[in-house]
Amino acid sequence: MPAERLVAEMVPPPRFDSVRFDTYNPDPAQPSQAEAVEVLAGFASGLGGAHATGSGKRRWFGRAPKAAAPTGPRGIYLDGGYGVGKTHLLASLWHATPAEPALKAFGTFVELTNLVGALGFQQTVQTLGGHRLLCIDEFELDDPGDTVLVSSLLSRLVEQGVALAATSNTLPGKLGEGRFAAADFLREIQGLSAHFRPLRIDGQDYRHRGLPEAPAPFSDEQVAKAAYATQGASLDDFPGLLEHLAKVHPSRYGALTDGITAVCLTDVVPVPDQSTALRLVVLADRLYDREIPVLASGVPFDRLFSDDMLNGGYRKKYFRAISRLTALARDAKPLVSQ
Repeated sequence: MPAERLVAEMVPPPRFDSVRFDTYNPDPAQPSQAEAVEVLAGFASGLGGAHATGSGKRRWFGRAPKAAAPTGPRGIYLDGGYGVGKTHLLASLWHATPAEPALKAFGTFVELTNLVGALGFQQTVQTLGGHRLLCIDEFELDDPGDTVLVSSLLSRLVEQGVALAATSNTLPGKLGEGRFAAADFLREIQGLSAHFRPLRIDGQDYRHRGLPEAPAPFSDEQVAKAAYATQGASLDDFPGLLEHLAKVHPSRYGALTDGITAVCLTDVVPVPDQSTALRLVVLADRLYDREIPVLASGVPFDRLFSDDMLNGGYRKKYFRAISRLTALARDAKPLVSQ
């Protein structure tokens, strides 16, 4: 995939094209949700005007004076469970920030590390350094190398006046717990947490709040019939799909779904190992971003991951994947009756 495409695609995904702060429906029982809207709207309005470093002003002679380091946190960190609307709010912040789209970037943590891999560290700093805002969705620190990389990148961007916003299911100072927990790794996390003002968002998963249970898996015959009756649908046996994902870099999973209107899977079985499970998580995120329904036979999606996986260091990713795949399975139910 060309590096230019990676940069151009750093915008909110299709599912969040039209979201705004006024389309977010706070739960009256959770006052932190309404508070988050108010705080983020104020944060967005504060990003108008000149760039924090003053780099937007042209100087006829000499170099621009070195800007003073920004005081206080230069970012907001949205912390909350699955389905409380963090990505909705993050995308709303991107839309509300008074800057041209070319001066705002939005991507998942994985997409950000992929961008560095495609452009190189220095080129990424140069590319994003003139931005007004960088939004990072699903902030994860699963690998000590990525921890150092992203910590260094964000520090450089903050020095250049870039505002930051991120979502995750864990507070900044707690990132990494239950993972590798290396001393150097935790030290990097603590330094990174100083860049953010944590903003807690409480609530239940809106994808399941007040909605019927996800449909039970269908038969192989029903799935195949629906696939052939649906224009643009794919049809794969699940073990074969998992085998194919191992041969494709996760940065290309989004492109893998181009032109697909529905994903039909037969013989869904529990994933055999952690590496396979993590690849499936990335695919689930890309399918959810693009609102592609998933029709399946075999085991239900809440049995994809073993108890050891759901109790391990990557449990937050697995529960997010289950939540999103369940929502997509619900979206796919009408395909069977077509």
